[in-house]
Amino acid sequence: MVTDESGHGGGETVLCVECITTGMANQSTQTPAVDAVDSDPERAERVVVSYPADLSSWGRFQVEKPSFRAYLRKVHDEAREGDAWEEFVGVGCCGNSLDVPLQVERVDGGALIDENSEIEYTVREACDLQGSWAVQSAGGPTHSGTATDESN
Repeated sequence: MVTDESGHGGGETVLCVECITTGMANQSTQTPAVDAVDSDPERAERVVVSYPADLSSWGRFQVEKPSFRAYLRKVHDEAREGDAWEEFVGVGCCGNSLDVPLQVERVDGGALIDENSEIEYTVREACDLQGSWAVQSAGGPTHSGTATDESN
């Protein structure tokens, strides 16, 4: 039964201001994180990965696909500058495998990679990568053509 100020049941609801303010003071004063993903100091915001300059146009197309970037996020939990990742990128329409040596050039933020970490590419010096037609045919060239090399 709710009582009025006189202590008699008058049917009116009288709220105790002290009870309300005490209850409010007991509530958490913490504000929710604006974006927990962006505020995690351990999370890699951006990972810059290089591939060799002699990676073929087809190989570049494969590694730069959104699906391959998603693959890298799933198979690598962490990234640190200097890490080397040997990644299978496919075989094209026929032939043997093409493994591409990727290298972590820079990590912005922490080392932990998650689904929100951005993967960016850059090109480093050539490393005599065997690919392109050599991957698909024993009779093909032993060197992969690049996007800028029109001789192949």
